[in-house]
Amino acid sequence: MRTVGVEEELLLVDPDSGDPRALAAAVLAHAAHDDPGQDVFDQELFGQMLEFATHPQSDMAALGEEIVRCRKEAARHAGQFGCAVAALAACPLPVDPALTVTRRYTWLAERYGVGTRDQLVCGCHVHVAVESDDEGVAVLDRLRPWLPTLVAISANSPFWQGSDTGYASYRTRVWERWPSAGPTELFRSPERYHRRVRDMVATGVILDEAMAYFDARLSTHCPTVEIRVADVCLCAQTAVLVATLTRALVETAARDWRAGRPPPEHSVSVLRLSAWQAARSGVDQDLLDPVTMRPRPAADVLRSLLEHTGDALTSCGDAERAEQGVAELLRRGNGARQQRRLLERAGSLREVVTECVRHTQG
Repeated sequence: MRTVGVEEELLLVDPDSGDPRALAAAVLAHAAHDDPGQDVFDQELFGQMLEFATHPQSDMAALGEEIVRCRKEAARHAGQFGCAVAALAACPLPVDPALTVTRRYTWLAERYGVGTRDQLVCGCHVHVAVESDDEGVAVLDRLRPWLPTLVAISANSPFWQGSDTGYASYRTRVWERWPSAGPTELFRSPERYHRRVRDMVATGVILDEAMAYFDARLSTHCPTVEIRVADVCLCAQTAVLVATLTRALVETAARDWRAGRPPPEHSVSVLRLSAWQAARSGVDQDLLDPVTMRPRPAADVLRSLLEHTGDALTSCGDAERAEQGVAELLRRGNGARQQRRLLERAGSLREVVTECVRHTQG
């Protein structure tokens, strides 16, 4: 059974005012002192962000328990400095990002100017094990049309700099400002994949291979495919749903490759439109059907995703979990819908942030 690991980026905030606080260095130092052997937490582009990575897991219940544990540990360390963590993919309040001063991040800030300052956004990356680069590239080619559905499920960034953006996932629109971000053409072989990345680095526009910010890519440091489209999810159970469906998509794609079924030939232009639609609407309106690329109600597209991955979900023992997770998501809504409901009740974006602190731990 394929193992899965999750990386989540969290926002450090004042628990009373909701304002972001640039205390990542202090929080990380406390975590390292508290547990010298820990390899869970890491710095990110800005001091208002904290990242953690789970260990590879084959059991989704265990993965969910680790995500909750990591979130609680992050909150405990942050609490030592009077702040909290919030699983928000974009900060609802106006914020002045504080760059983490490293050679890499300084290069990004100098190279991309104001575009770097916009990137105070928090994502969720899912790593799924593959047997080889051949299998990995075959998976990447076959995943492409389904990735916007994961955006819709995870969408958790409706507010930006004090205003409602009209998007469910504004984070993905901000992320697309990186010159190497977004969907890719079909690679068809590992040789073509690696040549593409080398050619991109050779332009000098990006720093290195790690800056090939494709929606899905081969990991640069472990034998996995890394799916990078999701917002960090407000609720841990939604993150588990995203991971469960991602593993099933990877397994389905690998089986299709081994059976000789070719990848869909959708153009990058159409894939960008599908990603935009998912970011705009989340699960509340139409999405583009991954097969036909024509509008369909989001609930129908989610059911198609369950059907498409049904055999893989069943073989992993995840079918019931995925079906219940999708049903609950459609009933409760994703993080974007929940944040908007919180604003309706509280009337204040500050209250939205402080309420989301509580949801992060739930």
